[in-house]
Amino acid sequence: MSYAITVRLSAGFGPTLDRVRAALKDQGFGVLTEIDMRSTLREKLGIGMEDYVILGACNPPLAHRAVQADPAIGLLLPCNVVVRAEGPDTTVVQAMDPQVMVQLSEAPELWAVADEAAARLRAALDAVAT
Repeated sequence: MSYAITVRLSAGFGPTLDRVRAALKDQGFGVLTEIDMRSTLREKLGIGMEDYVILGACNPPLAHRAVQADPAIGLLLPCNVVVRAEGPDTTVVQAMDPQVMVQLSEAPELWAVADEAAARLRAALDAVAT
């Protein structure tokens, strides 16, 4: 079972990252955190790697519904979206599939939240891909 929603683009990293941020915003997600893995690993370990950014995306109404259904679900929030270079002209965008995450909870109310979150994340990634 795949735990990611994935799109591959024939596009540069920087413009793709900007498009991902805009597409997430269009779907009601704000970016709460941004982790530049390339910079962090270079600084902390002296290791080089391709561009790789993790965006912590949150849709507040969906997050509120999820926490109301299962307070422990905050351990799996926000929704992580990865934008990473795969060579000079290819960028991969991946989002954690909320429908996979929700399987860790026993709260049946979370399924509807996960369905909506997954639909919004898929729409965002589809918008980036077109």
